[in-house]
Amino acid sequence: MRADLERIKQSAESWSPEQVLSWAFSEYGDDVAIATGMGSEGMVLIDIASRINPDLKVFTGDTEFLFAETYDLIDRVEERYGIKIERLYSELTPEDQERTYGHALWATDPDQCCSLRKVEPLRRKLATLDAWMTAIRRDQTAERKSVRKIDWDAKFNLVKISPLADWTSKMIWDYVVKHDVPYNRLHDQNFPSIGCTHCTRAVKPGEDSRAGRWSGFRKTECGLHTAAPVSPLVQLTAVDGD
Repeated sequence: MRADLERIKQSAESWSPEQVLSWAFSEYGDDVAIATGMGSEGMVLIDIASRINPDLKVFTGDTEFLFAETYDLIDRVEERYGIKIERLYSELTPEDQERTYGHALWATDPDQCCSLRKVEPLRRKLATLDAWMTAIRRDQTAERKSVRKIDWDAKFNLVKISPLADWTSKMIWDYVVKHDVPYNRLHDQNFPSIGCTHCTRAVKPGEDSRAGRWSGFRKTECGLHTAAPVSPLVQLTAVDGD
């Protein structure tokens, strides 16, 4: 299987998103799902995928700290595409987290907060799948510049599929406009990248598109798409085994 995947990952670099998605649905059936943070890229991926497989499975990490506009978008997407987006939650409630780690963990140790509220819920979900699909792009961050359209995800031990890897931001928004794709209304208020309320702000003119994420920290990723191992402390606290 891994030998076949190596051959396919090379071929897939010349495939369109539709071809990548068609292969994924044909190869994995009910054992593949789309992970989305509800960004514009994810909305485009859902729209393209829905045209190929109306019964697609979609999930998102609900940290319980999301913007009201993000929850509103979840509702609009479910209504538009006739799907139910599965929400992944941390095993710790916000109150449990504060009792265990102190007040405003996101302000003192955002990596720990992301691990608890994003990475570990994702890890549990991915353990039930053979492959997952993401809307990440190579030009988003330095960590993502080498992402392949189809690859083996050694961090979570399954196949990772990124059909929009070679798309640009302009291509994403051209598609959104052309197909009237629903998107987070915060994008119209200088929020190009949207996460939790505590760790996201609008960007200023001239700033990088992800400057509004974890502002004041040398952090550009939540940990879902990096190879960094999860802290043993997180594993012990979260009780289970992004």
